[in-house]
Amino acid sequence: MAKKTKNKKLKVLVIGSGGREHALVWKISKSPRVEKIFCVPGNAGMAELAACDNISIADFSALVKYVKTNQIDITVVGPEVPLGQGIVNFFESKGLKIFGPNKKAANLECSKVFSKVFMKKHGIPTAEFQVFKNYSAAIKYIDKVNGDLPLKKYSIIKADGLCAGKGVVVAQDLYEVKDTISKMMVDKIYGDAGKQIIIEERIEGEEASIMAFCDGKTVSIMMPSQDHKRIFENDKGPNTGGMGAYAPAPVVTKSVIAKAKTQVFDNFIKGLKKEKIVFKGIIYAGIMIDCSGNIKVLEFNVRFGDPETQCVLPLLETDIMDIIEAVIDGKLSKLKIKWKKDSCICVVLASKGYPGKYETGKRVSGLEYMNAYLSNAVFHAGTTMNESGSVVTSGGRVLGITGWDKTLNTAIKKTYEAMKEITFEGMQYRRDIGVKGLRHLAE
Repeated sequence: MAKKTKNKKLKVLVIGSGGREHALVWKISKSPRVEKIFCVPGNAGMAELAACDNISIADFSALVKYVKTNQIDITVVGPEVPLGQGIVNFFESKGLKIFGPNKKAANLECSKVFSKVFMKKHGIPTAEFQVFKNYSAAIKYIDKVNGDLPLKKYSIIKADGLCAGKGVVVAQDLYEVKDTISKMMVDKIYGDAGKQIIIEERIEGEEASIMAFCDGKTVSIMMPSQDHKRIFENDKGPNTGGMGAYAPAPVVTKSVIAKAKTQVFDNFIKGLKKEKIVFKGIIYAGIMIDCSGNIKVLEFNVRFGDPETQCVLPLLETDIMDIIEAVIDGKLSKLKIKWKKDSCICVVLASKGYPGKYETGKRVSGLEYMNAYLSNAVFHAGTTMNESGSVVTSGGRVLGITGWDKTLNTAIKKTYEAMKEITFEGMQYRRDIGVKGLRHLAE
């Protein structure tokens, strides 16, 4: 039986080491209910707010021992991999409170086939698709539809399992379609993640992200956001893990939110009930909005998005620990969650070479000047401390410079102004984060 935490100061563990987890630590640190925060493994920025320890997040026994030794009340899981491996099941079997979906529920992200079949079965709008376990059958299908339909209609290839954000290819021609299928199923470039693939209909429109808290019975939708995945301005170049995001996204109108509630999240809850899936945590719908305002779900994620979290959490007014406990206890319907009416933007600073092979070990300068900027935050993603105590780069995405203000326009100006303080060798970033939102507001 998990211990009760009401009316006591909490000790909280955050699992992960990226910008998303730093944003979570930052928000949790604002709660008057929290006594101390721990991170595993954390990063240089998180270490300023929490006690960080380098324990493998795949070693569940070691994590449980760490939680018990430090008398931690609640664990919050950031990344999807430990969720898919069953960390929630393991912690709950030891009587520990943990925030995140269990292994079966995590399949909504960890298996694209499971997720797409779930959507189709329960009336959640999504693109048409076919599932293949056999290379020859997949090629035969492509040859067939290529004779009957424009190629672009079925030109998205997805590996079934987790591929660190690289398992989806939007093919541009027949050669790329077949080459991608071969690499996934024959060459096994993603290992077992590519044993099954999805060939999916290509749909047109504008992408947006809608995250929501969910306790399995109730869904509470967060501020909608929009991610910028391409490395260069105007959405050019290869895909990345995300070069920035902003919230709220004007493309997600009140009408779109209403459709998301009824068509996506209401049907999601009904599907959970029918399939006897216990879901407690974050459900994130990546959606495509067409020119008529209709929506289709591109994918489900079962955790906070990155970098969407960095621009959504600063707008949250309600104590995040109240929400986390309400989700764990199945009492989300009793909590009214409040949001600020401001806008927020996060711009990612990346290493030279990212999203390909990138450089690391570059000293980051100017962080000490960021405190002078009000309504701003710096969320570390790929950073560490070197032997001399300096912050250096350790990943492809290094920092998320975040700012919020009354309007999107002023939030953008504030954030890019503050960014001038930060430098490291080879630093690259996009200069148009949030500009799509300004265009929508001007329409």
